[in-house]
Amino acid sequence: MLAHGMAGFDSLFGVYDYFYGIGSDLRAGGATVYVTSVPQFNTTEQRGEALLAQVKDIVARSGKGKVNLIGHSHGGLDVRYVAAVRPDLVASVTTVGSPHKGADLADYLRGNLRGGSFTESVLAYFANNLGTVLGLLSGKTNPQDAIGALAALSRSGTAAFNQRFPSGIPSSSCGQGAATGTQGQRYYSWSGTDPFTNLFDVSDYPMKLSSFFYSEANDGLVGRCSSHFGTVLRDNYDMNHLDEVNQVLGLTAFFTNPKTVYRNHANRLKGLGL
Repeated sequence: MLAHGMAGFDSLFGVYDYFYGIGSDLRAGGATVYVTSVPQFNTTEQRGEALLAQVKDIVARSGKGKVNLIGHSHGGLDVRYVAAVRPDLVASVTTVGSPHKGADLADYLRGNLRGGSFTESVLAYFANNLGTVLGLLSGKTNPQDAIGALAALSRSGTAAFNQRFPSGIPSSSCGQGAATGTQGQRYYSWSGTDPFTNLFDVSDYPMKLSSFFYSEANDGLVGRCSSHFGTVLRDNYDMNHLDEVNQVLGLTAFFTNPKTVYRNHANRLKGLGL
């Protein structure tokens, strides 16, 4: 099961996928793939509950008993939430470019937007409406809470979340976390550290700009160490935050193919009998 990040979606108009070309590539290799959809802007708990409802439905319909969850960005926190509250439904949790210890950009925005101010209200209005539109374009109606989403991805927000759900989080600032959960779920993560990878990808330019808010190597939105969860498969792919889901339109680094990374991981899970 693939879980999108903030401002994400499953598929726009049923033709443009958030995990661009990844689901179809995995299916071509024999995997059963479900792409989920949760509120674009909301707290981890609200997004996690929406994801949990879909996990329950898919488990019931498929008869498989358990699912392998892969979450990108904020979706990585969502899948951790599901695994924590219903570990019996989860075989593995994989997070991709997820801010487990917060995102510096979220801290900057939260620190410079006074609560209840006109500026905060305006930005929240536009973000919430963007989320509503993205939801409608993917055939969904989701509740939006941009301020809650921003707080959830701040250092203090993720620290509170990690205190409630510590499984898989490294005890050191940049180490590995536990490889398995309390009921044997496997934990994995990977991320990139190259904000600018393709001259022809227009999204690379804002990724490069946002990278300057970070004091450590990062993918443009998430720091390398913050992305660590469970067994860290790799934390320095030649990818930025959008490359991690093969966006935009598959324009990524010339010698790093995100679809190959997902395919290799699917084979890893298959080899473990998951």
